[in-house]
Amino acid sequence: MAQWTSAVGAAQLARLLTSQQERPAGPGTRRPPAYRALADGIRLLVLEGRVPVAARLPAERELALSLSVSRTTVAAAYEALRAEGFLESRRGAGSWTAVPAGNPLPARGLEPLPPETLGSMIDLGCAALPAPEPWLTRAVRGALEELPPYAHTHGDYPAGLPALRQTLADRYTARGIPTMPEQIMVTTGAMGAIDAICHLFAGRGERIAVESPSYANILQLMREAGARLVPVAMAEGLAGWDMDRWRQVLRDAAPRLAYVVADFHNPTGALADEEQRRQLVDAARSAGTVLVVDETMSELHLDEGLELPRPVCGFDPGGSTVVTVGSASKAFWAGMRIGWVRAAPDVIRSLVAARAYADLGTPVLEQLAVNWLLGTGGWEQAVEVRRGQARENRNALVAALRRELPGWEFDVPRGGLTLWVRTGGLSGSRLAEVGERVGVRVPSGPRFGVDGAFEGYVRLPFTVGGAVADEAAARLAAAARLVETGANGVAEASRTFVA
Repeated sequence: MAQWTSAVGAAQLARLLTSQQERPAGPGTRRPPAYRALADGIRLLVLEGRVPVAARLPAERELALSLSVSRTTVAAAYEALRAEGFLESRRGAGSWTAVPAGNPLPARGLEPLPPETLGSMIDLGCAALPAPEPWLTRAVRGALEELPPYAHTHGDYPAGLPALRQTLADRYTARGIPTMPEQIMVTTGAMGAIDAICHLFAGRGERIAVESPSYANILQLMREAGARLVPVAMAEGLAGWDMDRWRQVLRDAAPRLAYVVADFHNPTGALADEEQRRQLVDAARSAGTVLVVDETMSELHLDEGLELPRPVCGFDPGGSTVVTVGSASKAFWAGMRIGWVRAAPDVIRSLVAARAYADLGTPVLEQLAVNWLLGTGGWEQAVEVRRGQARENRNALVAALRRELPGWEFDVPRGGLTLWVRTGGLSGSRLAEVGERVGVRVPSGPRFGVDGAFEGYVRLPFTVGGAVADEAAARLAAAARLVETGANGVAEASRTFVA
């Protein structure tokens, strides 16, 4: 019986390998043999989770043709991977990826490190801050006071607690978008919301247009749902969306869904202006595409005097084209797994009906806590503290990077939690791998793209400040030096493969 559970085609693997671009070798830098470069490239893809463990690799001849190398080069690379424990083979079943005994399985998303590891590793993988106190404790206490009447019920509220649905609807109305409770469904975080939307609108094989780059965990969620992702390149820097590209993709590809982060985009930090929002809604409506708008970063504006544009759903108040997703996780605390969907009432009814076969509902106590925060003014106070933390961390991280890594390029966003950094020609995947060795965890650019794009980038969140930000930048600089000099063979593995 075959030991592999998925397969990677020769063309796909070649795209992933050749996307690993790096600056030309400097004087005195030793170039590895072609088979070694190929083996290291495949190993890195496995370690990053971009090629799954137990994935069948293409036959030697097929991969050799796709890479324009000799079959001998591929055979030697496969043999090296087998010797290192990253490949297993059996006659008649082919070869499939593995990890050596004792190694942790690679993460395909951006899971936070366990708390017990934080003393030795600076975690820049997760864009989330600690809970704002005392508001978390006050909210839980307030929720406990409100709990007794609900405890006498079955506790299942597939659409969410009526009180919280009303509160969220009132908040949209206060923002100038009249909203009824029937247009709101409470979910288990934004991920739960988008998962439900994808299952309702985009079955396996359906096209979903996504920004390029985009939020890594959402991209992975869509891949695992069987979607065909259609990337739409972002404009340079913080300019936001390229509307000509969006119109062309929506017209030509006719995707069933489009997913966008208009407010302090993750990972670039871009803020789409009001005209871009209007044009995108018009283009989606004309193409018959449902536009999913992720607002999880919308309240994290960090610069004084910044005038925020109208919400995207303001250009489709009925919710027939725009489905909006919000969450408490970024603005308040990631441990508060409360999200919501705003859409047309018939869409909400369909989502609620489908939920009976998923998670049935969201925890009552957490819903009560969020409702307490929103109803008492505690939310605004906590979010203001959160903005201050993110602002200080952003400024500290920017200063440390400019001092330690002056060749790295980035634009400083005016809000959100992330910095999108061009790494001076170094491989982001190599930096992520070597960073683990020197005590800093950072996600590489390709996690945020489709088919290996953005190899020359990393994403850095505003989650550390002060001396920790200084140390994080120093460790990144140490990792960059190791990658640049090819220490331990890590730098050379992304060179062009030559027979």
